[in-house]
Amino acid sequence: MGEVDPAFVQALEHRPKPTIVEAGGIPLIDLSVLNSDDPRALAGLVAEIGSASKDWGFFQVINHGVPSDLRQRIETAAKKFFALSLEEKRKVRRDENNPLGYYDTELTKNVRDWKEVFDFTVENPTVIPASHEPHDQELQTLINQWPEYPTEMREACEDYARGVEKLSYKLLELISQSLGLPEKRLNGYFKEQTSFIRLNHYPPCPSPQLALGVGRHKDGGALTVLAQDDVGGLDVKRKVDGEWVRVKPIPDSYIINVGDIVQVWSNEKYESAEHRVTVNSERERFSIPFFFNPSHYVMVKPLEELINEQNPAKYREYNWGKFFKTRKLSNFKKLDVENIQIYHFKISE
Repeated sequence: MGEVDPAFVQALEHRPKPTIVEAGGIPLIDLSVLNSDDPRALAGLVAEIGSASKDWGFFQVINHGVPSDLRQRIETAAKKFFALSLEEKRKVRRDENNPLGYYDTELTKNVRDWKEVFDFTVENPTVIPASHEPHDQELQTLINQWPEYPTEMREACEDYARGVEKLSYKLLELISQSLGLPEKRLNGYFKEQTSFIRLNHYPPCPSPQLALGVGRHKDGGALTVLAQDDVGGLDVKRKVDGEWVRVKPIPDSYIINVGDIVQVWSNEKYESAEHRVTVNSERERFSIPFFFNPSHYVMVKPLEELINEQNPAKYREYNWGKFFKTRKLSNFKKLDVENIQIYHFKISE
């Protein structure tokens, strides 16, 4: 995974040690109610989703309808892939032209993130802007890179993507209803989605106090649907007091967080939460986030139904494709592209 920069080590050793709260975790929501004919039960579920999105920006779901065998297959394929030699994995590594495939901290020169990943899109191919420049209309077609081994990896990944996609639409519809909008109000934004899945591998870290699996951040898309193993390590920043709360792994559950797009659409009724991943000194960790993202041409702005004179729009509109492209380019620091955030579009009061 590369050597840690001594200057970085020194800086980390002198930083304040964060507090991690183990109790009082994120809300746990049972989605089996979706199979009920009782309108009161469904209304209760919608209210739960709304409260969790407002108070935490995170929640965990069980009885979600994603077949367990889909998850088992992709987890097995991921472990086989990451067990390959570095030379073999780098045959499908990403670069400036194609952000899909394999990369590790040696490629990004970012030793702060102690991990290696493999990315693939749900729609293959996926169309995004060719440039982050605002007036450049040229488009780029992304095509997934698949390794020769394990031979079952592509099929396992594609089947899993469709299973979690169905869950993502269910959650999107529940969030729409929780905002007082029609069930399918937001679905049209995902007609030609730019969603992608990331296979994460966090090797054991000899100095876990000196690195993070992923540094503190917010997700730029609409929703993230995360599968994590029993090792844990995901911390969520609690809004009421700013404490970091460890998310306890629950077998066969998914962790959901609302992203920046939902924050903008809801005009800040819901807010995406900061989160991070801490590494383990003894055990490797695997996780699989599904980033549910709209079409590249979608203009993101507060929904018209939710703004009025008393609650004016808090954000200027922005193009999702350009936002997404800028985020991807910023992973390659030599391109000197700023890691854009939604606060850049915030309307000052």
